[in-house]
Amino acid sequence: MRTVFLLVCSNAFMTLAWYGHLGSRFRAAPLVSVILVSWLIALPEYALQVPANRLGIKQFSTAQLKIMQEVISISVFVLFNLAYFGHWPRWNEWLAFGLILAAVLAMVYPRLAAAPLETHSRSAARASP
Repeated sequence: MRTVFLLVCSNAFMTLAWYGHLGSRFRAAPLVSVILVSWLIALPEYALQVPANRLGIKQFSTAQLKIMQEVISISVFVLFNLAYFGHWPRWNEWLAFGLILAAVLAMVYPRLAAAPLETHSRSAARASP
């Protein structure tokens, strides 16, 4: 759960760094200034992303971490886009999001399906002399 929390926080910073400068009050800012400010905003993203992956690798494969990160990234973006720009996703964007969620389920399903078996196997191993 800490992995997911850190990934959400990480993606909040990254989304702000990537898209925050597109708001109307920052469009006139010089590109060099926008790049420097974006890098400063992105620094906490890395400070959260690295520990999230270090913790996450104990529970998930690298592929599972990546696909989870993508879903979190899109979720954070949808909320940011709505709050900052007032844009609600269109039907095709919802469809794309649904397909990514399906990818997460496909990636995580084998692990979820095996979990009851692993729990039962460990219990049986402890019970045997």
